[in-house]
Amino acid sequence: MRRNFRKPFGASFRSSSFQGSRSRRNFGRGRSSGGGGYQKSSRINESMFINKASENDHILDYVAKHKFSDFKIEERLKQNISKKKFDKPMVIQDKAIPEILRGKDVIGLADTGTGKTAAFLIPFIDKILKDRNQKILIVAPTRELALQINSEFMDLARGLNIYSVAVVGGAGIREQIYQIRRGINALIGTPGRLKDLANRRVINLNIFQNVVLDEADRMLDMGFIVDIKFLLGQLPKERQTVFFSATLSKEIENLTKDFSKDPVKIETKIRDTSSNVEQDIVKISPSESKIEILSGLLAKKDFKKVLIFARTKIGVENLVDALKDKGFKADSIHGDRNQSSRQRALKSFKEDRVKILVATDVAARGLDIPEVTHVINYDIPNTYDDYIHRIGRTGRVNKKGIALTFIGGKSHLRKSGYSRKPIRNYN
Repeated sequence: MRRNFRKPFGASFRSSSFQGSRSRRNFGRGRSSGGGGYQKSSRINESMFINKASENDHILDYVAKHKFSDFKIEERLKQNISKKKFDKPMVIQDKAIPEILRGKDVIGLADTGTGKTAAFLIPFIDKILKDRNQKILIVAPTRELALQINSEFMDLARGLNIYSVAVVGGAGIREQIYQIRRGINALIGTPGRLKDLANRRVINLNIFQNVVLDEADRMLDMGFIVDIKFLLGQLPKERQTVFFSATLSKEIENLTKDFSKDPVKIETKIRDTSSNVEQDIVKISPSESKIEILSGLLAKKDFKKVLIFARTKIGVENLVDALKDKGFKADSIHGDRNQSSRQRALKSFKEDRVKILVATDVAARGLDIPEVTHVINYDIPNTYDDYIHRIGRTGRVNKKGIALTFIGGKSHLRKSGYSRKPIRNYN
């Protein structure tokens, strides 16, 4: 698909028939900024941002071996699954659910937006229904992802007398402690808040016989390795451990060797980037303004629901202010906004009250935002892994999406540049 953005705005928009994944040896892999602090990005070859959406990848033609009704799970859980209009499992669900039901440790690797959350929630909710003494700990890298997992847990467990609580930073810890002490079957949280609650002796990690690390690679990128090892080290030795991730690094392999037993590896990834995402670059000359080019694109009818990534928190706010000045409805998500405001912004975007959400990489992983038509990298990501997860917010569940990456140009925002001072981690 070729789209001409050049004539109205002067930007050079390049297209290519480039197909498939490329070796990562040709570009740097700098450490991720964790969603806010300034960090110079590694040089990534521009061609890595150009890729045609494919109609022919085998994952799109995958024929599930099961229906949800085939799984040996409680009938009441099947009814809740049916209410969510789930019929045939997605690839990762079809392959992972039977193994988790068998009690096996699992390492699940799958492209973003392919149903990983239900792949571990369904078998573990069934496990609780069959043994009320079972408790599950689910660890996620960001507040938004933890809350999203909890929301899906509550949907699947509706009417089953199974209870969960999400514990994240930026929200009142007293209410979270109150909910925990009322009694729970599942605890879902970010590493820092979980460690805090363990140190306060609010939770005894030894009672959790089941643990899920979701987006494990992101947690390691964000520097949570010490917290993760602390949490896993407090769990009982006899447990079921599940790792889900979009990528598998050497560090994660070492982690799985230390904290899992004879795991089953399930891999459904077919390429580095989603086959459903049309990827291209927008080349901007040194004399042109990035904000003017961006405004011209956003004014087009097919830019219906747009997620824009900037590198830093102050950069996000400057961009939102500039877009509002030009008459666009936009909101922001980054680590300096409190949790309630972040949730309000996300809700407004999901419900189409605003069509533009500007974010740091806090929104790059795990978030399931329906119908995002475009992802725009206003700032080049720090690493190619960050790029993969940014653009994974569109083209979800076999729908097509478009990802554009700005190359060059001047920002021309009201406030000056990006902050180079270290900024606290958003968790």
